[in-house]
Amino acid sequence: MRLVSWNVNGIRAAMNKDFAVSFSKMDCDVLCLQETKAQDEQVQIALASIEGYQIFTNSAVKKGYSGTSIISRVAPLNISMDMGIEEHDQEGRVLCAEFANFYLVTVYTPNSGSELKRLAYRQQWDADFLAYLQKLELLKPVVVCGDLNVAHKAIDLARPKPNYNKSAGFTQKEIDGMDNLVKAGFVDSFRHLYPEQQKYSWWSYRAGAREKNVGWRIDYFLTSPKLVDKIQQAEIYNDIFGSDHCPVTLEIGV
Repeated sequence: MRLVSWNVNGIRAAMNKDFAVSFSKMDCDVLCLQETKAQDEQVQIALASIEGYQIFTNSAVKKGYSGTSIISRVAPLNISMDMGIEEHDQEGRVLCAEFANFYLVTVYTPNSGSELKRLAYRQQWDADFLAYLQKLELLKPVVVCGDLNVAHKAIDLARPKPNYNKSAGFTQKEIDGMDNLVKAGFVDSFRHLYPEQQKYSWWSYRAGAREKNVGWRIDYFLTSPKLVDKIQQAEIYNDIFGSDHCPVTLEIGV
């Protein structure tokens, strides 16, 4: 299966930036979206021109905020939303599709925010999300993808030193959250294949960051240990525009 994950920073805005053309070029079996910034029915309307796929959505209570979606050519066995924790389940951040041999979870992890005001909440989220994934793993292997809002290692951002413990997405507490996923056995598919490659998936809109390639790798595909030997390819599509993030992909033999 060819899986793609993309934080589109607003699906309605993305549709006006050649989203449909990019989607067609990627020719994926499943596309997972984060930050759709639209209610369920608005996502369906925005994607009405997409043929041959089923569209599943999880929207935030707050309109125009957060939200996730799964667009699948392969009919899932089941779709579930959220983690079952009221504190976390107001923003449409988790959507899970069950397939025959694995669960596919797409997530839009909360940003710790300016001045790290939401860092304490983010730590709780990280712990609860890991527990959620581990419950799924008891049933079958898991692929988790999305905007995890953390650069795991110094290689994963252009300017690690000035950002460490100062910027959301590269504090030690957020890194610890990612470390805990890895310690639990989840494998970063891109880093598994390319241990030394420096490539980014998000760039600030400020100061021409994308043109200068001053970016961060914060979008991931992680897999359960049982799926590692089935990873065939993992890529970051730097040449696809339409958002401040670019798509990332995983080809996996399942």
